[in-house]
Amino acid sequence: MSVENSDLLKTPLYSLHESLGGKMVPFAGYLMPVQYPLGVMGEHNHTREKAGLFDVSHMGQVVISGENADQWLETLVPGNIIDLKQNRIRYTMFTDDNGGILDDLMITRRENDIFMVVNAGCKAEDIAHMRATMPDHLELTELNDRALVALQGPLAAEVLARFTSGADEMDFMSYGEVEICGAKCFISRCGYTGEDGHEISILAANAEEVCNALLGEPEVEAIGLGARDSLRLEAGLCLYGHDITTKTSPIEGALQWSIGKRRREQGGFPGADKILGQLASGDIARKRVGILPAGRAPAREGTEILDAGDNVIGVITSGGFGPTFGAPIAMGYVDLKYSAAETPIFLQVRKKKLEAKVANMPFVAQNYYRKPK
Repeated sequence: MSVENSDLLKTPLYSLHESLGGKMVPFAGYLMPVQYPLGVMGEHNHTREKAGLFDVSHMGQVVISGENADQWLETLVPGNIIDLKQNRIRYTMFTDDNGGILDDLMITRRENDIFMVVNAGCKAEDIAHMRATMPDHLELTELNDRALVALQGPLAAEVLARFTSGADEMDFMSYGEVEICGAKCFISRCGYTGEDGHEISILAANAEEVCNALLGEPEVEAIGLGARDSLRLEAGLCLYGHDITTKTSPIEGALQWSIGKRRREQGGFPGADKILGQLASGDIARKRVGILPAGRAPAREGTEILDAGDNVIGVITSGGFGPTFGAPIAMGYVDLKYSAAETPIFLQVRKKKLEAKVANMPFVAQNYYRKPK
């Protein structure tokens, strides 16, 4: 199914999506496949059981080169970048002076530079944010000539190893440069589903050939945005612009684990006083939590969370049915005193007050590969 809109961009894999019967919808300025004929439920389950291939070419791919690029990056993020070892990846975020989150991103230290993947809806603002303080001796390069796909699922690494030896031996959050079907690719053992797998950066000219080869393997199916969302929600992973924004701090967003120990002691990033103050004192008004609605009715984004006295104590930021979990699941923000697991709460769903409770995340165990020590 095709959708024509001259204002929307197309990824290098647009024609492949059409040939596979992808239902194309607007997303972050691009036409992206929300599902294929297998359907969202089938695609979700297939990824959990075997391997799914996702087009994430709408994401921004950026390279920062020049001496002490890591030191400069640490002035923008709370993550520990200076101590990041070569070919290792770190999750972190850009923060603002008020302690809000401008974007969350992945940073990889390569041999001679730093490779970054930023969110599609934020990439123009992220690049402007970096250029505003970047020293003259550093260079920022947007990799606009590359596609990005994610091969995810318990059999994903096994499949990729058929095309590039050793892919299945890489550790979680590690990076390599390989050839797949003769095309030079960057591969990162990470993803957004809670499952094992790799993200694969491919020159646009080679992207369709590589993806067709991967899809030719019996374990692999094309997967759209619909299943990507339900998979990441079950894994307890945030979606920028929904679960984390400039109105939420990393501490409110339960992302304090991403702030490096040295950064906690030294600060030196935007909003550090507020963020580190919240971290030290625990003094936050609200917190991101998992939520389990009672019954079968899902609670969608924007649903108000109530206490027993009908007072609004929070809001759902992501919600839907968890196919693997087998019931409705959600995440959102609640007043701090209601944030403990098993706390009873209520949801205002279509003029009905439904019972729910706060729950620990992830809802479905994460299956990232950890290399034996």
